[in-house]
Amino acid sequence: MTQEEKQNQLDRRYLRMARIWAENSYCVRRQVGALVVKDKMIISDGYNGTPSGFENVCEDDNNVTKPYVLHAEANAITKLARSSNNSEGSTLYVTASPCLECAKLIIQSGIRRVVYGEEYRLSDGIDLLRRANIEVKLINLEQHESE
Repeated sequence: MTQEEKQNQLDRRYLRMARIWAENSYCVRRQVGALVVKDKMIISDGYNGTPSGFENVCEDDNNVTKPYVLHAEANAITKLARSSNNSEGSTLYVTASPCLECAKLIIQSGIRRVVYGEEYRLSDGIDLLRRANIEVKLINLEQHESE
């Protein structure tokens, strides 16, 4: 097996784990999970939800996401800030493509690769990551699981 095949296998594996991690989210409209991996070790994780200490309700009575809900990537990156780890040179695995705000956090945190499982309706986050020379890779897990 080539190095590239091994990396693809690892990418699919970590992305499946991020998808499982998304199940921790209390959000009804969309559950998103994220893992930060460095040197084949998961150094942080996150899923979308409300800040610590808030009620675990992401949507208001009209099924609109509350403005203070954190995205999975933001949760994983801010969790790193409270640890002794750093994300320099790491890979972020996230179930949906990052938004513009999360892309800015990814760039500033030193993450070098982003592997994501599905396109979001806006591509401005991915566009910004590419502009910052961060490797981005879309992996459709359903396509690979049927192989």
